[in-house]
Amino acid sequence: MTVKESAPTMTVLTPSARAVIESDHLAHLVTLGPDGSPHVTLAWTGLDGDEIVIGSLRHFRKLRNIENDPRVSVSFEGLGLHPIGLREYLVVYGTARIETGGAAELLRRLARVYIGPDSTFPPDPDPPPGWITRISPERLGGAGPWLAGQ
Repeated sequence: MTVKESAPTMTVLTPSARAVIESDHLAHLVTLGPDGSPHVTLAWTGLDGDEIVIGSLRHFRKLRNIENDPRVSVSFEGLGLHPIGLREYLVVYGTARIETGGAAELLRRLARVYIGPDSTFPPDPDPPPGWITRISPERLGGAGPWLAGQ
């Protein structure tokens, strides 16, 4: 299996990449620490236009890392199998920015995907405003139909 990366384009996210990002498959967000070392965390993801969005109720290390260096990558297990029988996977490389507020509303929306349509999340009736991480995709990698532009 060959791993390829697409060239940067105006609209990087193909319909097949969007389907993976909006599925119930957890994302692996990679940020860079102050010393350049990678930091990996799991995240619920959604889309807002062409941006990947992630909500955080607390100011976690991933947010501090992004404030220091906005370069990120996000990986997802794909929805299908590669022709040789291995699971497809999507990697999105991009630039992130942090927006204050709106995390609880985003997490409520994403909880319907990740937990179920009748979920109550966050469980706190008055959650903090939190932060939204907005990732602008610059290129795609991995193994799947998103590399063929489908």
